[in-house]
Amino acid sequence: MLMRLASIFLALLSASFTAHGQSAYFPEKHEWQSKQAEQLGFNKSALNDAVSFAQSNEYSGSRDLRIAIFDGFKREPFHEILGPTKKRGGPAGMILKDGYIAAQWGDLERVDMTFSVTKSFLSTLAGLAQDQGLIYSVNDKVANYVWDDTFRGEHNQKITWHSLLNQSSDWSGELFGIKDWADRPPQEGGIDDWKYRVLNAPDTVMEYNDVRVNVLAYSLLQVFRQPLPQVLKTQIMDKIGASSTWRWFGYEDAWVTIDGLKMKSVTGGGHSGGGVFINTLDQARFGLLVLNNGRWKNEQIISKQWLDSAIEPSKANASYGYMWWLNKGPRKWDEVEDSDMFYAAGFGGNFIVVDRKNNMVIVT
Repeated sequence: MLMRLASIFLALLSASFTAHGQSAYFPEKHEWQSKQAEQLGFNKSALNDAVSFAQSNEYSGSRDLRIAIFDGFKREPFHEILGPTKKRGGPAGMILKDGYIAAQWGDLERVDMTFSVTKSFLSTLAGLAQDQGLIYSVNDKVANYVWDDTFRGEHNQKITWHSLLNQSSDWSGELFGIKDWADRPPQEGGIDDWKYRVLNAPDTVMEYNDVRVNVLAYSLLQVFRQPLPQVLKTQIMDKIGASSTWRWFGYEDAWVTIDGLKMKSVTGGGHSGGGVFINTLDQARFGLLVLNNGRWKNEQIISKQWLDSAIEPSKANASYGYMWWLNKGPRKWDEVEDSDMFYAAGFGGNFIVVDRKNNMVIVT
């Protein structure tokens, strides 16, 4: 239902847009310029309709996200909340055109959970690792970089960074107290069926699974040898002028010792708690960085080559790249024609939509 609402919102927004432009504007820290809708090529009345739609179609789940989480994932056996949560605010969002604010609504500075939007931040850190030579190739086996028991066994030792990034690894095991088969189990069968299933060869079947995403985060921690929130802060968020209010959490017991120092391994989502907690403005800055092919002002922060590879349809699911959803394949939005559009998406109606054709970023 949320995906359907998102597609209607984007269809309304597309109908309001009539012109193209060039992006040369990057907002300074603590400030962001706006322009009138007509200056940016929008039909003001139609743009207002799109914003009104976003405001009046709030996620229907409880604002107490502990309740929403338990209700949304009640089919999962042994499900617990293992990391921080936060009660959410009301609808909030921004529409950027050529870097300028065309429209906004709600409390843009309120920090909220974003759930699986976190995955797109995690994917970007994998790109940094490759850009810096910490990962030679995404086609390398992760076991060559992480030599503990995480990738032990005939199946797990075949897994590459590529298959972890597009969620087709079918990694099997337990990480920080959660078993892979207990995360979003199939509609059919029971515990024995899920536990003793036949594993799919990597790169053949895409399965949305936070335990395996957390394995990616754990593996990147081993590669960077410093906490991922610290990497994200110093190498990305500080450079794009983000605030100091965002946080990235892991589970309470997800401590790892590296080089004699205890570090927290963060999560790639929030349905057991944790993940990225962030405000709308900081998400929009991240989206603007991606819109501009990894460049902020005169600095190439993340390579264009990585971002291009991140939005390539995967063999296992043409609607999914490296933890970015694509507007193509089986999950293409019926109302939105642009198949080059891509987006981060999280439980509860969290989206960062990147529209390179029209030089736009939409955050809800």
